[in-house]
Amino acid sequence: MKKAASSLASGLAGQRVLITAGAGGIGLAIARELAGHGCRLAVCDVSETALDAFRRAIPNAVAMKADVSEERDVVRLFSQVSDEFGGLDALVNNAGIAGPTGGVEEINPDEWRRTLDICLTGQFLCTRAAVPLFKAGNGGAIVNMSSSAGRHGYAYRTPYSAAKFGVVGFTLSLAKELGPFNIRVNALLPGIVAGPRMENVISSRAEQVGVTADEMRARYLSNISLRRMVDPEDVATTTAFLLSKAGRNISGQLIGVDGNVETL
Repeated sequence: MKKAASSLASGLAGQRVLITAGAGGIGLAIARELAGHGCRLAVCDVSETALDAFRRAIPNAVAMKADVSEERDVVRLFSQVSDEFGGLDALVNNAGIAGPTGGVEEINPDEWRRTLDICLTGQFLCTRAAVPLFKAGNGGAIVNMSSSAGRHGYAYRTPYSAAKFGVVGFTLSLAKELGPFNIRVNALLPGIVAGPRMENVISSRAEQVGVTADEMRARYLSNISLRRMVDPEDVATTTAFLLSKAGRNISGQLIGVDGNVETL
């Protein structure tokens, strides 16, 4: 078993990886996983408090404040990464927000735009900055964070679902465009991920449809074949696999890490 685990992690040591929103939640789980395999890490986040905690936990990583929806922040981020690492081997486009919960007629257009700006345009801006570094280094890998909401319609969460469907189209298009440059592009579609953000989503959805949070949580779980939430670490290990040599011929794939969400 130890030999198999080592084989799956082959090629990760020394990889230069940038993780957006890497100081908390799924991003932090990915950072911990990759740090454990010897990757050289850079993360960005909008929370200075989270970044301070990250620096204490993984002191050798590059950690800086940046909003991926702001082009100036992205330019500054990649300038620092290039200066620190002299190039880049992988990008994990993890940054995202839950967005508003409500009927389409109730959603504020500014909240709609903000959700798409962070969940989709942020991935475009970061990828746009990363690709020249990958081409200069003769290849690389991109993991885009979509969601099971990028596969199923999601009532009362239309901004989020629309953005995550957009990530799917972005990923499939990039895989075709960048494959000839030895750049692999895949999307992960996490399902109901345990943590504070999901609890807030459950509470908001429960309020919207007039049931208790416990009842809404039970409804979510009943729509998952395995009847359980996933942990951030589940997403992290799948990311590590995709970046390793074991994933060298995987590109253009939409990989659910969701216990098989049947509907939302």
